[in-house]
Amino acid sequence: MKIWQSSVFMLLGLIGYIASSMTASYGEEPGAMVDGAGFTLYGTESIKGFDAATVERDPICDRTKHPRIAKIEPDEAKPGDNVIISGENFGTKECFHTVTFSAASNIPVAFKFISDSAIEAIVPDAKAGMSFVIIVTGGGSAQSKPVLIKSK
Repeated sequence: MKIWQSSVFMLLGLIGYIASSMTASYGEEPGAMVDGAGFTLYGTESIKGFDAATVERDPICDRTKHPRIAKIEPDEAKPGDNVIISGENFGTKECFHTVTFSAASNIPVAFKFISDSAIEAIVPDAKAGMSFVIIVTGGGSAQSKPVLIKSK
């Protein structure tokens, strides 16, 4: 019986050692890139502890309404041009997160929230060619059909 118990303790110790050496520490990487999202999580505000005033001001985002991009107008633009992103379920201004162009996913895009179905964005300084427009809202993300980014 003692041999069995000591074997179990050795096995548990080995499993604990392996698990602790395999655990990744994402909190130590400020600005860790989220694959495919086009933005970092660095600086994302979160509620720390319980503060009734902060909770009261926190927007309630409907996560069941997934966004959909219907069209981008114009569908050909140069860096610096304004485009209108039309669709549905973009949410509220407080629940809308970001706009990204796949051709320049590491460049922040300036945008203006117009309504639940329209966003105005400025085309970033990206390489000429086809690009997708991606939006991220409280209800998820959506990708457009390809748009053409022209040379400056």
